Amino acid sequence: MNLTTNYMGFELKNPLVVSPSPQSDSLDNIKRMEDAGAAAVVLHSLFEEQISFLSNELNANLQQGEESFAEALTYFPDTGDYKMGPDRYLEHVRQAKAATNIPIIGSLNGVSSGGWHEFAKQIEEAGADAVELNVYFIPTDPDMDGQTVENLYLDLVRDVKATVSIPVAVKVGPYFSAFANMAKRLDDAGADALVMFNRFYQPDLNIEKLEVKPDLMLSSSVELRPRLRWVAILCEAIKADMAVTGGVHTAADVLKCMMAGAKVAMMTSALLKNGIDHLSVVRDDLAKWMEEKEYESIKQMQGSLSQRKCEEPAAFERANYLKILTNYTASL
Repeated sequence: MNLTTNYMGFELKNPLVVSPSPQSDSLDNIKRMEDAGAAAVVLHSLFEEQISFLSNELNANLQQGEESFAEALTYFPDTGDYKMGPDRYLEHVRQAKAATNIPIIGSLNGVSSGGWHEFAKQIEEAGADAVELNVYFIPTDPDMDGQTVENLYLDLVRDVKATVSIPVAVKVGPYFSAFANMAKRLDDAGADALVMFNRFYQPDLNIEKLEVKPDLMLSSSVELRPRLRWVAILCEAIKADMAVTGGVHTAADVLKCMMAGAKVAMMTSALLKNGIDHLSVVRDDLAKWMEEKEYESIKQMQGSLSQRKCEEPAAFERANYLKILTNYTASL
């Protein structure tokens, strides 16, 4: 079976890409990922707060409010809590590139340009094959309108694209009023790939201690559906490649991503749950399914279940919505 796929100009041996996780902190783990079948690895994210000169001002402001509002100090981790500082991150990129034969993609997590695009250039100079912009921003200001939020994303992409020569992927969430339009604008701004979607982490409330409790829950295959929907809608509507992340756990999940129109399927939670060797299980199951169904290649199936041949995608979505609701019969 020909499992190869093209992503951001790279010819990958298969569509399995490791997305950012603590596992990629270890060089030995990255080597194991390659051996287990990973076609590329996106390193863990370096946060904007670690590299921006504004972080010093931020820390000072929080310390000034300690006596009046001590909880403010818990909003951001102490600088010592980050696993890897900027200098060490760049060295990690160099070592990962020297130790492997697969694309190594750096990851930056933030919301503003500032000095961020300059560090993207340093990641390029350290040897990264591409950079992924993990944009995580929840607009809580009632006076901030949608256009301002969208421009924040677009300016960031343009700034980074103007600074580096390597491909730039943009990892975004689905919470835009018109996501199809936003995807096209990100494409026009120069994004080489869209990674869908950034998971919306939601903290819990501890009613005994009366505090907010950050709580990370690993994904499940159920989360795949909104990603499949938008990839299928946007297939061939934009030039940028599309990657699915969040909910990819099995070979069946990968197949769905490919048929919707994605170029790669990214995995994190599945590896945290099952170990790095789970990559080889998914790869083997993928090849076995393709052989049984007489598929010759991944490229043969890409986009086969997309909406690229549907003249009215909105009407198609509405029809499916009505069909789901009218055909469901509850058990009495």
